[in-house]
Amino acid sequence: MLDSCSTVLGSCSRIPATWRSSHSRVFRRSVRTQARYSPHDDLSGDSMYNARPLGLATPRQLVKYLNEYVVGQENAKKVLSVAVFNHYNRVQANMKAMYDYDEPPHIPGSSYAGTERSNFMGSRASPYQRAERVSEPPLIPRTPLPPFEKSNVLVIGPTGSGKTLLAKTLAKVLDVPFSVSDATTFTQAGYVGDDVDMCVQRLLQSANWDPYKANMGIIYIDEIDKIARKSSGPETTRDVGGEGVQQALLRLMEGSIINVPAKGPSMPPPTSGARGGRQGMPSPVQWPDSYAVDTSNILFILSGAFVGLEDIIKKRMAKGSIGFTANLATSTSDTGMPFFTPNVNTPTTMLEQVEPHDLVKFGFIPEFIGRVPSITTLAPLSLTDLRRVLTEVKGSLISQYTALFEYSGIEIKFTSGAIEEICKKAAARGGGARGLRGIMEALLLDPMYEAPGSWIKRILIRQEAVLGEAPPDYWGASKIEADKFWKAYEAEEERYIGHSQ
Repeated sequence: MLDSCSTVLGSCSRIPATWRSSHSRVFRRSVRTQARYSPHDDLSGDSMYNARPLGLATPRQLVKYLNEYVVGQENAKKVLSVAVFNHYNRVQANMKAMYDYDEPPHIPGSSYAGTERSNFMGSRASPYQRAERVSEPPLIPRTPLPPFEKSNVLVIGPTGSGKTLLAKTLAKVLDVPFSVSDATTFTQAGYVGDDVDMCVQRLLQSANWDPYKANMGIIYIDEIDKIARKSSGPETTRDVGGEGVQQALLRLMEGSIINVPAKGPSMPPPTSGARGGRQGMPSPVQWPDSYAVDTSNILFILSGAFVGLEDIIKKRMAKGSIGFTANLATSTSDTGMPFFTPNVNTPTTMLEQVEPHDLVKFGFIPEFIGRVPSITTLAPLSLTDLRRVLTEVKGSLISQYTALFEYSGIEIKFTSGAIEEICKKAAARGGGARGLRGIMEALLLDPMYEAPGSWIKRILIRQEAVLGEAPPDYWGASKIEADKFWKAYEAEEERYIGHSQ
C-alpha cells in the first residue's frame, strides 16, 4: 500500500481514510502568499466592485486636467489623482456596505439553527447514540464594517510650488464636496480661535447641508506645518495652537461622528400674498439643531511648506567621520533668508528623502504622522517652469494682465527677452510662482497708472524695461501707430532670436 502511494499520486485513494487524515498535513503549504480574507467575503455578492461608477475620471484623466493649470510636479499629481480615484471607489463600496443592508443576511431554515436543534433533540432521545459534530457558524455583525480604509495624503513643498493651486484645481473637477481650510486659525477646544470641527462644517456647507454627501467629501487643510510643536523640551504652558490641534485632529482623521451646529433659519420667509395676522403667517419649519457627520469616509489632504525640514534631513543623512580630511557638515544654510525657498542652487531631491521620523523631529506627534500614510513632495520651480507659468498654462499671468488691460481698451505685449528676464529675477528672488506676480506688479505699475483714460492704446514691454534701464514704450490708436507698434515688436523678437543662436 505504501509503495503504490509513493509511486503514483492518484493511487492514494486506496489508502485507508484514517491514515490519509492523519498524514495529510505534509502536503499543505506552510507559507501563505495571499490574503486570508477578502473584502468581498463580508458582503453578499461582488458586483459593486466590478462596475466602475459612471462619470468617474481615471487617474490619467485627472493628471491631464491638472497639467492644464499646474506646471511640473508630476509625482504629486500622480499621488493626488490616485488618492482621489481610490476615494471615489472606496466611498461607493463603503456606503453600499454600510447603508444598503439594514439587517443581517437572512439565515434559511436549513442553516445551523435548525441543524443544531435537531441534533440536540436526537441526543436527548437516544443518550447512547453518538451525536454528529456540528461546525460553528461564522459571526455576522449586525452592521457591516467598511471593507476599505482611507489613505490620507500629506503634500510637502516650498512656497509658490503649487500646493494650494493643486487643491483648487481638483475642487473644480470633483463631484464630491470639497472644502479648503487653513490650519493657522485652529486652536484647541475652549480657546480663542477656530476649533478643528470648523473644517467639517465648511465641508457640510459645500455639500449644501446634506450630511450624506458630506460623509463622502474631501477636506484640504493648508499650512499644516504651522501646528507643529513649538519646542521639544518640557513646557510650562499648554501648546493650544500646536500639539493641542494635532491631538484634536486625530479623531477626525481616524474617523468619528462630529456634531455640527445647524445654520439654517427657524422658519421660511413670509409669502407675498400675506397681509399679516395668523392666516398669512407660514407654519414654522423644524430645523435640526445639529448635523451628525461621519468622518470615516472623508479623505484628508494636508499640505505645508515645512521650512527647516531640509536641515533635519541633512543631519540624518550626513555620515559622521573624523580626521584631518573629514567632510564636515555646514552649520549655516546657503539659502539666505529663511522664510523663502530659492529656485536655484537647491537640491531638488532633499525633500524626497523625508521619512516619518523627520516629521516627528519637526514637531509632529507620532500618532498624527501615523494617520497620514501617503507622503508626496513638490520641487521648486525651474526657469522653464516659471516661463510656462507666465505664458502657457490656463490662467497664466501674461493672459491675466493682457485681459486686464483689454478692459480699458489697451493692447499690451511682452517681448521674449522681457519674459526671460522676468523669470530670472523671480528665480533669484525666490518664492516660486508668487514671486512672479510681485515682479509683474512692480513692472506694470506705471502703465496701469498712466494708460487708462489717456491717449495710450498700445504698450510694449522690452527687456530694458524689466532691467529698469528704460521705460515701457507707448503708442496711440491710429493705424500708423499700430504699424510702428508691430514693427518694434518684430524687431525685438528678431534681436532675441539672433542673441539666442
